[in-house]
Amino acid sequence: MSASATAGSTPPMIRITEVDKYFGPLHVLKNISLEVAKGQVVVVLGPSGSGKSTLCRTINRLEPVDSGTIEVDGQPLPAEGKALARLRAEVGMVFQQFNLFAHKTILENVMLGPVKVRKVAPAQARTNAMELLERVGITNQASKYPAQLSGGQQQRAAIARALAMRPKVMMFDEPTSALDPEMVQEVLDVMITLARDGMTMFVVTHEMGFARRAANRVVFMDEGEIVEDSTPDEFFTAPKTNRAKDFLGKILTH
Repeated sequence: MSASATAGSTPPMIRITEVDKYFGPLHVLKNISLEVAKGQVVVVLGPSGSGKSTLCRTINRLEPVDSGTIEVDGQPLPAEGKALARLRAEVGMVFQQFNLFAHKTILENVMLGPVKVRKVAPAQARTNAMELLERVGITNQASKYPAQLSGGQQQRAAIARALAMRPKVMMFDEPTSALDPEMVQEVLDVMITLARDGMTMFVVTHEMGFARRAANRVVFMDEGEIVEDSTPDEFFTAPKTNRAKDFLGKILTH
């Protein structure tokens, strides 16, 4: 697929064009251009401080960019106001920390967005929420509060909450890095199912197994740049750059 989609074809779900981002004097994203087609699962890998999470956060404007453009489903990112709120409803976001409302039950957490933002009737929102909790395997936790759940269950609840908004694309920013090792797989299993169901996904992670199994593409970042963009097979078996080889050497040997 060529980078410039032909006229009349569907736009990519995410189009990032020549994006730069600074934190003070630090140039954290350097002329980033990237497209993610509908239904694609793109996994972003790279060492700490390479700009992965910042890039993820620019896509729903949690981080504004200094130059360049970002489009979601053919629409430029709005700067603020209702248009931005609408966009954020269409871009599901799952973070390292679960960000659930502590004083609301798991069911209430999942129902809140559809009722408040999408104006779904509460009865319908409840039905939808229970279906999503079943999909992520925690229907039996619906009436509990976040503090009563394990980290893995809380993260699965956070995924259900993002899905409840019926997003066009799901962003995951290191969704398993705050979890105990034995809980990582239960969250990855939910993500693998989503990928197989055709959800467009942009995943920043250190989980190489997930990248191999679920990704259509691996994007490798280092020092604010996209260094490689290839299939998982190509990236893991024949990385093109020394930076990627060094990274894989450190990750895969320990």
